[in-house]
This record gives sequence, C-alpha cells and structure tokens, in this order.
Amino acid sequence: MDTGPRRLVFLDRDGVINRRLPNGAFVTTWAEFDFLPGAVQAIRLLNGQKIPLIVVTNQRGISLGLYSESDLQQLHERMRQELAKLGATVDGIYYCPHSYDECNCRKPKTGMFEQALMRFQGIDPGDVLVVGDSRSDMKAAQRMNFGKVLVGPDRKSIVRDLAQEGIMVDFSADSLLAAVQEYILPEFLCERTCN
Repeated sequence: MDTGPRRLVFLDRDGVINRRLPNGAFVTTWAEFDFLPGAVQAIRLLNGQKIPLIVVTNQRGISLGLYSESDLQQLHERMRQELAKLGATVDGIYYCPHSYDECNCRKPKTGMFEQALMRFQGIDPGDVLVVGDSRSDMKAAQRMNFGKVLVGPDRKSIVRDLAQEGIMVDFSADSLLAAVQEYILPEFLCERTCN
C-alpha cells in the first residue's frame, strides 16, 4: 500500500536554483532569471528518486513595489515550463511577499514550511532537508527540526556564524548539484542498502 513519500526536500530559490543578482538586487523578470550550473540536473536526480521538491522563497521585492505577485507567479510558471523542457519538475512553490516582521512566513520563520507540510502528512522531520544559501534558510530548518544543507560561495562564513549560535549545518557544498550527489542522495538512499 502506497503511503505517500517518506522523504521531502525544500529548496530555496535565489542562490540555489538560480543566480542571485549583484548588490542584493531582486530577480523581477524572466530575463533576469538564470539557472545556476548543475541546478536542473540536481532537480532531475531527485525527481528520479521520486523525492518531492518544494521551493520556499522570500520575495520581499513585492512588498517594496518592485514587482507584483502576478509578476512572480508568471516568473515561476516560466521556470516550471523551462524545467519541464529539460525533464525536471518541482512539486510546489511557496513564497513570502512580506517585509521583515510582518508575517509568520518570511524565513527564518516557518509558515511556508508548515503550509507545505499540510500536503505531506506523516513525514518525519528527520526525513526532511532544507537546501539554502543563507542563515535564514538554516535557521528556519533548525526551528522545524529539519536537516540543513548549505550551498553557495559564502557557506564557510555562514557555517561559522551559525555555529556560534549553536546551529550546526549537516552538509555544505558549492552548489545544489554537489549537495545532491555528495550528500542528499547517499543519505536518502542509504536506508535501502545500509544495515
């Protein structure tokens, strides 16, 4: 009897799936969206193991009036279309349009994760990973008791800073692809072959 997925991966968007723009600028249109090297392949690898992938992304630019929720939804629809052309898919996208301290969904708060989990009843927090490139991603994962995978060029300093706050990252890598190949798949598949 199929009881649904036993594993789940949350992915931040900017800095994990697509390039961050310089100087903290927001990705507001598809023309500014650029998949990071290996990101699509990483998503395909996880799809191949039937691991649900949920994107959780802070989008404060909406509250600043730089783009609308409709603009963001169109960008995400185009992202899904381009992924599909390349044989990859994400199972859901949750975003926070608010500025700081206006809601319970903006990471490091946990509202987006809680909302997504309503679709996946019965998954143990120990079987959930958050892949992100920021302190807020890792702090949200800590609050939810999820595994923490940090990617990106700033990971060493972020790991150091988080350790000073008592937050230990489970794995860090330069990219989503490296994290998937070196940690996520071996970790998630071990239960089939280990012991």
